[in-house]
Amino acid sequence: MRSRLGLFSVVMINIIAVDSLRSLPFSAMYGFSLVFFYLVAALTFLIPSGFAAAELATGWPRKGGIYVWVSEAFGPLWGFVVIWLQWIYNVVWYPTLLSFLAGAVAYLVDPDLISNKWYMFWMVLSFFWGATFLNFFGMRTSSFFSGIGAIIGTLLPMGVIILLGGLWIYNGYAPEITFSYDEFFPSAIDFQDISFYIALLFGLMGLEMSAVHADEVKKPQTTFPRAIIISSVIIILSLVLSSLAIAIVVPKTELNVVSGMLQAYDIFLTKFHAESFLPLLVLCIIIGTIGNMSAWVLGPSKGLMVAIRESNLSLRLGKESVRGVPVPLLLVQGVIVSLLSTTFLFLPSVSSSYWVLSVITGELALFVYVGLFASLIKLRITHGHIKRHFMLPGGIVGTSIIGGIGLLACLAGCIAGLIPPSTIKTGGVLAYESMVIGGTLFFAIIPFILFQYRTRRRKKGSISA
Repeated sequence: MRSRLGLFSVVMINIIAVDSLRSLPFSAMYGFSLVFFYLVAALTFLIPSGFAAAELATGWPRKGGIYVWVSEAFGPLWGFVVIWLQWIYNVVWYPTLLSFLAGAVAYLVDPDLISNKWYMFWMVLSFFWGATFLNFFGMRTSSFFSGIGAIIGTLLPMGVIILLGGLWIYNGYAPEITFSYDEFFPSAIDFQDISFYIALLFGLMGLEMSAVHADEVKKPQTTFPRAIIISSVIIILSLVLSSLAIAIVVPKTELNVVSGMLQAYDIFLTKFHAESFLPLLVLCIIIGTIGNMSAWVLGPSKGLMVAIRESNLSLRLGKESVRGVPVPLLLVQGVIVSLLSTTFLFLPSVSSSYWVLSVITGELALFVYVGLFASLIKLRITHGHIKRHFMLPGGIVGTSIIGGIGLLACLAGCIAGLIPPSTIKTGGVLAYESMVIGGTLFFAIIPFILFQYRTRRRKKGSISA
């Protein structure tokens, strides 16, 4: 089975791993300036992360991905911290993904439900616990749904909205944004909403997924760079065109960050007298979101389970069922998601809850990528003798430049996320920053406490022995 993946396969893995509908309303907030932001994000984050993962995966092709790379570079503590962050940012992300799903369901029943806090709360809980119990039956069941969802629920709706946007411009209908040189570059008004940049970066994460299959790629030294460039171009084009399609028909002041894509579909189909297709498109989005959930509920938990076992942190949490499912971790994950979902009840609006959870998710995720870029630089310096089937050109200098650019992009994203957006009510600057910083630090500190607990337990064990 080795060396079977060619250029096309790696490109498709990258596209399916990265392309997402959830971040489109955020980027649409920028109007025509979104093209500028996506180009910057692609050059400073998307492409560097893909190259970094390609080099590390071909040098350390063992299963475990970033957990292995960071552990090799900085030791087991930091490896555990990164795998924990990778798990917990997905946990924080689930309520936002599921509220997107609940918004799609509401559009079929009653669009006003999108602003109903209790509706969102109970729908998020129902969907998540349903996906959790589905994963108790193992990876084969969940992977079936994720494979269907990727094509029907993401690529198809994205292609349709790009087509509708093109028809809108072709027919000469007036767009809600201006396509001009001045609008391409961010203005002072755009920078009031610079915080949406962290959501844009989060929407570009996942290009390192293909690196997991590094030992199965044909001619990795040439395949990886070509696949990264090709898939990056396709990803950026699809996200830019989809976001522009939303921006040209939904005024920024009316754009809902939860249901912005559905708003655009509604306007497009009404204008083209094709309203009957709306339920079908919404159903596709629902299928895609369920598929996305099926893929992510189990995967990160299995990675954390391996880290817990290797670190001897907890025998109970490290257990798995006869189907290879980490049931205790899935239950803990469900409890955390349930608690996080209460933000829909306490924050000023559904949009504010959705946004705050999205920012905390983005902050935690960017910390993971800090580990990726830092490991790239460190391992090239300390383990330059390890053979990589793909290596960035320029030696240590070239690697440091690529890694440094990636680190700066992560830092910029983290800072942007701390600025409350002007278009979403978040309860004031102090309240917003307290929630974002407090939530991020709370989840980031936990792995250090767990590791310290393990160290003390080991010392007690050696003393009693």
